[in-house]
Amino acid sequence: MNTFGRNFRFTSFGESHGAVLGGIIDGCPAGLTVDFDFVQRELARRRPAQSAITTQRAEKDKVTFLSGIFEGKTTGAPIGFIIENNDAQSADYEEIKNIFRPSHADFTWYKKYGMRDFRGGGRSSARETAARVTAGALAKIILAEKGIAINAFTSQIGTYKISIPIETIDFAETETNDVRCPQPDVAAKMIDYIKQLKEEGDSIGGVVTCAVSGLCAGTGEPVFGKLQARLAAAMMSIPAAHGFDYGIGFEGVTLKGSQQNDEFVLKNGKTVTATNNSGGIQGGISNGMSVYFRVLFKPASSIACPQQTVDIHGQAQTINIAGRHDPCVVPRAVPVVEAMAAMTLADMILGGRK
Repeated sequence: MNTFGRNFRFTSFGESHGAVLGGIIDGCPAGLTVDFDFVQRELARRRPAQSAITTQRAEKDKVTFLSGIFEGKTTGAPIGFIIENNDAQSADYEEIKNIFRPSHADFTWYKKYGMRDFRGGGRSSARETAARVTAGALAKIILAEKGIAINAFTSQIGTYKISIPIETIDFAETETNDVRCPQPDVAAKMIDYIKQLKEEGDSIGGVVTCAVSGLCAGTGEPVFGKLQARLAAAMMSIPAAHGFDYGIGFEGVTLKGSQQNDEFVLKNGKTVTATNNSGGIQGGISNGMSVYFRVLFKPASSIACPQQTVDIHGQAQTINIAGRHDPCVVPRAVPVVEAMAAMTLADMILGGRK
């Protein structure tokens, strides 16, 4: 299961401490102008060592395209690309190569395959998402030509959450701070809290909210091809993702139907909804309103606090995880959420079924 999509198909390869990460994109339309600077900016939003609250692994994440692009335009052929790993420090993992790290993929991968790449988690590492962001950038270019924009942001870290309605958010504020929260006063508190936990050798989780604008009514299919189902599957494939909801989501559990239903109204001769508790999706199909959803991310599992575990020989062990790790994965997950949303929508739209 290394390939995502049916029409816009993306296959990723590579490990956290391997020579390169990379991917192959098939199904990208010919004649698409590739903005290489844009693609690189997207990768810069995800790369490590971008601030004091991220891992200090110093990777430049420079992408090199190998095929499928000629004179700045896609040819319709498969697009191959690689991203070199230049700052992997595999020695950090030698002491724990036979120990299962709590809440990591170590134990389950070992049980499934009988072996595992212990260097930073190998294929299960979130470093793999660099390839996703590259493919997602091309998907964003496809969607932009159709007037569709995707904007994600950090809406909660621990108990700190934004208080402004999503309809009034200035997405330009998202990239003005290290935590990618569009409410500056809350962002400052989030950053201070993450720094505190980093000093303590601990971690924290949070929520990324994503809004899709410009998506026409009719995107999605009934029953098993529902738009929210496709988005949920994409989001839950992201490392550390532990929950998904859309529209008012779980917060609507206390509301009556009369309070939560989105009534239809006419606005400038167009049928719209007076509210958007449905998150732009009804019956699994977009209704023309902005689509928005949230993804919950757990605290990073690699922490310096002492933890109890066992090794591959079944012996009890105490582990302190060394190395360079994010005290909170949420800020760097923002562009990954956007990338997966973009690939999901591009895949649906290019299929001719919206």
